[in-house]
Amino acid sequence: MRLGVLDVGSNSAQLQIVEATAGAPPLPLHALKAATGLAESIDASQCLDGNGIERVCDAVTQSLEAARHYEVDQIYLFVTAAIRDAANREEVLDRVAAECGLRPQFLTGLQEARLTYFAVHRWYGWCAGRLLDIDIGGTTMEITLGRDAAPELAVSLPLGAGRLTRTFFDTDPPPSKQVKELRRYVRSSLRETADRLLWEGKPQRVVGTSKTFKQLARLAGAPPQRKGPFVRRTLSRKDLHGLVARMATMTTDRRAKLQGVARSRAHQILAGAIVADETLYALDVDSIDVSPWALREGVILQHLSAVPDPQNDLPLQVLSPKVHVDKAVVTSLPITESSHDRTR
Repeated sequence: MRLGVLDVGSNSAQLQIVEATAGAPPLPLHALKAATGLAESIDASQCLDGNGIERVCDAVTQSLEAARHYEVDQIYLFVTAAIRDAANREEVLDRVAAECGLRPQFLTGLQEARLTYFAVHRWYGWCAGRLLDIDIGGTTMEITLGRDAAPELAVSLPLGAGRLTRTFFDTDPPPSKQVKELRRYVRSSLRETADRLLWEGKPQRVVGTSKTFKQLARLAGAPPQRKGPFVRRTLSRKDLHGLVARMATMTTDRRAKLQGVARSRAHQILAGAIVADETLYALDVDSIDVSPWALREGVILQHLSAVPDPQNDLPLQVLSPKVHVDKAVVTSLPITESSHDRTR
């Protein structure tokens, strides 16, 4: 069976297609990306405007056509925070359903956090010990901590790169005053979560997920994506701090020309870098690993975990509690006079 996962986010709709075999990794047979560009379509009332809704419908239509072309049997279509948190969310979902034939589902911030952590835990394995994952999206940032397949702690904060760009930056490049204001806001928003995580102690491994961390790692010298997922990629706080200082003086057009930065994300990469910088500082983290797996892989893994493997069917049997039976005690019955004896 072929399984498709279509994630409609603030920058793009991304389709991944995998062969749904028990135990298989979520490595895509095919992948497709269609632009949505929702950041500029969210108005002051936090509604997605008509142009943004039209782009969402076009991206979903294009993705579903590709899924049919590649003979996908089942698909999981969901939207992330940009649409989930829009004031007119139901209108958007109804419009997609009417035009595309499928109504998208949406995940809560905590569901996104748990699924992303699930993917990261599967990638690094049990030997990674206690994992701390930081995921910076367009609208929210999720932080998870745990040792097992499910996290012990999961939080979702309104610290997405696109959201903060719209809220704090009104010129290009932003003046230093606006950069400082954003830093203060991120520190304030992180304080309670950082205190809790510091109290929990040092994790064995700190991981960054999302396109924001992948692009920042590339800017800092990590191998390009064409080298594949198995090449280790890291990002140090020192390099990250230098990147913020460098990009803060650049226009969006100049950032778009940097190696590894997608033009569609160049306007928000500075805010994402500031969030990453402040988060690593608040959590006293010197360096992070950048995971190739994140939310979409978590969704795929969640579905694959339910696929049975008929060649390794190991049925369980119910074990009833042992019943202790005492040895029977035989007693002699009283001898009674039979009716035959009485008539003699």
